[in-house]
Amino acid sequence: MAEAYPWQDTLWQQLAGRSQHAHAYLLHGPAGIGKRALAERLMARLLCRSPAGLEACGQCKACLLLAAGTHPDNFILEPEEADKAIKVDQVRELVSFVVQTAQLGGRKVVLVEPVEAMNLNAANALLKSLEEPSGDTVLLLISHQPSRVLPTVKSRCVQQTCPLPGEAMSLAWLAHALPESSQDECRELLTLAAGSPLTAVRLREQGVREQRAQVVDGVKKLLKQQQAPSQLAESWSAVPLPLLFDWFCDWALLILRYQMTRDEAGLGLADMRKVVQYLADKAAPGRVLALQEWLLAQRQKVLAKANLNRVLLLEALLVQWASLPGQG
Repeated sequence: MAEAYPWQDTLWQQLAGRSQHAHAYLLHGPAGIGKRALAERLMARLLCRSPAGLEACGQCKACLLLAAGTHPDNFILEPEEADKAIKVDQVRELVSFVVQTAQLGGRKVVLVEPVEAMNLNAANALLKSLEEPSGDTVLLLISHQPSRVLPTVKSRCVQQTCPLPGEAMSLAWLAHALPESSQDECRELLTLAAGSPLTAVRLREQGVREQRAQVVDGVKKLLKQQQAPSQLAESWSAVPLPLLFDWFCDWALLILRYQMTRDEAGLGLADMRKVVQYLADKAAPGRVLALQEWLLAQRQKVLAKANLNRVLLLEALLVQWASLPGQG
């Protein structure tokens, strides 16, 4: 059974307590806040033949089939490979499922994640099923980036924002999820995860704190002219490009913020505070703003899986970063 997260309690009572359900929901919010678990929990509740209050019973034939992954009235649509697109042929298979009669005589439930992974043709192929699903069918669409979802898809769904928990609740949950980690480590992971607790757990499993320490050390050596951009670009081969661009975008933003406010409380994590402050004092704001715009543009290409030369891209980033001090 899908895990129930405490920050979803109110939303769960609203969703599971409905006497009638919409034919399609768009559950959206940042990655790492448990949207998939919420959708799977609701899916189980909708398919259960003997629900116990707001929860699926876990014992009926439907619940046992769902747990075994063999429920005939359940369809899950996701990319065939991680970070790839959902293809139009996959959506056509979903459409064929939707028009069939429920084999167990109850509801049919479809789960799609992430809906923004559908290309234009795939999304258009889904529209009729979203607008007029046959029989008692409920479609649960999950989006981590709702701005990338077609308006024609959004308009056919009940759009439901999923809550990002506050820091106190996230830290309390992380203390149980990561009992071997200190509160300071949990707080740092949560900051790196932009407040998403499940992402914080994943980052720890991936060794992201160690990767960041390597990058921060490299940036400091770069500014002291102890290491060349080409050497650093090669040495960061194990660090995911999206992470690198997230960090550099964040650091550029912190520099600009400090230049405008001189607020030392807004210098970010301790590992880069002195560097951010130094660059804010030494770099011309126009130069930092130009670098920030470049970083955001390249980050979009990285997230879109553009065919980029990783080493050359990082060298270009580091050359610009090294040139920040002394620009007026």
